[in-house]
Amino acid sequence: MIHINCPLKSRNPQSLNPINSLQNPSFPQSRMPSFLSKSFLRLPPKSLRFPMSTVAAAKSRLRGVVFDMDGTLTVPVIDFAAMYKAVLGDVEYKRIKAENPSGIDILHHIESWTPEKQQEAYKIIADFEKQGLDRLQIMPGAAELCGFLDAKKIRRGLITRNVKDAVDLFHQRFGMMFSPALSREFRPYKPNPAPLLHICSTWDVQPNEVMMVGDSLKDDVACGKNAGALTCLLDEKGRYGSQDFTNLDLTPDFKVSSLIEVHSLLKSNFDLTP
Repeated sequence: MIHINCPLKSRNPQSLNPINSLQNPSFPQSRMPSFLSKSFLRLPPKSLRFPMSTVAAAKSRLRGVVFDMDGTLTVPVIDFAAMYKAVLGDVEYKRIKAENPSGIDILHHIESWTPEKQQEAYKIIADFEKQGLDRLQIMPGAAELCGFLDAKKIRRGLITRNVKDAVDLFHQRFGMMFSPALSREFRPYKPNPAPLLHICSTWDVQPNEVMMVGDSLKDDVACGKNAGALTCLLDEKGRYGSQDFTNLDLTPDFKVSSLIEVHSLLKSNFDLTP
């Protein structure tokens, strides 16, 4: 401990403070300890002062990625417009499309129908989906991205509004396993957050430690946002830049045009330590 011995000529409390005495010309500068010199006490120039907000925040830990299947892990091959017309009829399709330019939620729409009419609609949808299975192709970059996640020991899950048979065929044909892998038999389906929250619970992780990746704002991004997860929109053809989607109050955390780009954003924005 350093003791300072300075003569006290006044009982004024201000004079008891050696820093205040710097402003007192009567204080003998020659008796001032060197560590209390003006150069020591001088503040750095304002240009060198850094607010707390400029300090780089630590990267968030990413513990799992959940993918959509059709149009995300697989190349889109189903003609949805033709399927909707077959289910709804041309007149009804045009009316609903005009009211919902950003897309038709056909599964939600037919839920209000009678059981007999629903059964007929599901049969039409299943026929279109089966045609899609016959032409199933893996999305470029999907295998590489899954290998990258496996190397980092980051879990992979899947949520689709397609049927379980489609998920089983995907696993068998491409040899990439996702667990859990939830099809539309799991209710309620996307955009309800229930399937994503179920996966988080199964993994024993928090939703904000998981990213939802998909090609639909209304299904995938909405599901992720509703669950409190991170979201990444795959927009291969730039369709979400059109006026049809300007009124949607949904903004993904990330947006990419290919699965290959997901590599870079994960490495740049997250702690991927195994």
